[in-house]
Amino acid sequence: MHGMNVGDIDLNLLHVFAAVHQSGSVSRAAERLGLSQPAASHALTRLRLLLHDPLFVRAPGGVRPTPRAERLAPQVTAALQLLDAALQESDRFDAARARRRFVLHMSDIGADEFLPLLLRDLARDAPGVTLEAVQLPADAIAPALEQGRLDLAFGYLPELGGREQATLLTERYVVLLRRGHPLAGALRDRGALQRLEYIVVRSHTVPARALQQLGLEARIRLALPHFMVVPPILEATDLAVVLPARPAARFAARHALQVVDADLGLPPFPVAMHWHWRHTADPGHRWLRERALAMRLPEAAAPGGPPLRAAPARPPRAASGSARSASRTPARSGR
Repeated sequence: MHGMNVGDIDLNLLHVFAAVHQSGSVSRAAERLGLSQPAASHALTRLRLLLHDPLFVRAPGGVRPTPRAERLAPQVTAALQLLDAALQESDRFDAARARRRFVLHMSDIGADEFLPLLLRDLARDAPGVTLEAVQLPADAIAPALEQGRLDLAFGYLPELGGREQATLLTERYVVLLRRGHPLAGALRDRGALQRLEYIVVRSHTVPARALQQLGLEARIRLALPHFMVVPPILEATDLAVVLPARPAARFAARHALQVVDADLGLPPFPVAMHWHWRHTADPGHRWLRERALAMRLPEAAAPGGPPLRAAPARPPRAASGSARSASRTPARSGR
């Protein structure tokens, strides 16, 4: 903007710009804003001089934006909406009356863990609040949080170290295979893992790296994008899969499968929710985080291992430098 900053612009000029862009007419924009047409035209002239661009040119039935105005319009609209929301926001979130949508990143097994509990609470206490669950590539999660396209990210996400986070539970990896599998009793010995054939889920990279580290990459027979289709395949074959213990226990309870706490060389890891600092004080966002922390997650245990408990609820905090270092350790060990 030729060395100009936002302090040089009257906010009312941006409201006029947005209204003209949306309506395609100076007169209709003036009517929408409660201004006279000369006042709207004068505001547009001031903005043209500030930006050194005509912004709008005459067209049949009104005006059309210049290329500069087309590039500017979505940013101006988003900024005005953000400011309006901030000014209208109260310090209290009335869940019973709220109409709000939250977008959450979680894997399919994360959705299976968390969504039933969250939606039960929302149905009871916040009927106007809706959720959208998405599963983004690992390198797309941080930009989505920063750009406001994502409210919360659930999972073991060491690449988000340094952002606001709260641990929900601690997990570990186990082997899941069909009940009565001929090798199930031998898997306490790491060498016995060489005799299994495996499924890998590409959206969950740590088990795949562990198999590679153990020299078992050649034993992979099937690659899938998600976990939810795995149980019926395991029931029908002698294949095995490495996955976190809690979803393994749920799958075993629903299907003819068994969990084996094999020596995979993978340490326990934290499952957390992450968000951008910008949302920390947002009343609605804070309400949803508190609901997530208060979830009564059932215990799950794998044979030969202690129960896996949900982490005690505590106020969300930013990860410290030492916490970030600790959260990255399992990822290095799993390579």
